[in-house]
Amino acid sequence: MKLVKIVPAIALGTLLLTGCGQEEKVKLETNAQKMSYGIGLNIGRQMQREGAELDADAIAAGIRDVMAGAEERLSMEEIQSAFMAMQEEAERKQKALDDEAAQASKDFLAENGKREGVKTTESGLQYEVMTAVEEGESPAATDRVRVHYHGTLISGEVFDSSVERGEPAEFPVNGVIRGWIEALQLMKPGEKWKLFIPAELAYGARSPSPAIPANSALVFEVELLEIVKD
Repeated sequence: MKLVKIVPAIALGTLLLTGCGQEEKVKLETNAQKMSYGIGLNIGRQMQREGAELDADAIAAGIRDVMAGAEERLSMEEIQSAFMAMQEEAERKQKALDDEAAQASKDFLAENGKREGVKTTESGLQYEVMTAVEEGESPAATDRVRVHYHGTLISGEVFDSSVERGEPAEFPVNGVIRGWIEALQLMKPGEKWKLFIPAELAYGARSPSPAIPANSALVFEVELLEIVKD
């Protein structure tokens, strides 16, 4: 939960939230009313994404007190203390999730590396050759390649797939995550490998998107279609 992001969003929604708790009286007829409702939807969605444990009635009460010129019910010190406590709790929960993901990834790779056909490189990258090609030249780090890929978490949940989109991807070998850079330079055009990439060869402790938690090992089926020549 990122409270710094949430507060400005709440401020933008004052038109709607002043009526919170009075849903039966809300009218959505004028453009201003419709716009206000849309702002409220956006706030609600953001709060849901951030996992914010906020009370809509309390938010509305604060807005109404200001607009009515009423005495504030809490001191700024009390409010700041509550913000800090919620931020610390959110960070504690996120760290627990990150640690859990790191351990699950470590356990998965330890067992996966024992499977027949799975090879582990010095860096910790694991791969399994699905389709082998005897002849051909592997791309260099400076080459561009066209590939088809299907990426999942170790749970099997898909986070990205050119196969599902039906369109190969094209990019420079040295423009992707470290696990891919290493693997592509070992592959030959026409080959298809399954990669098991440790978090430190992927995105590490950084979450690049909500679909990929921090400290996640990633699994890719990668088919090297061709080395793109100028």
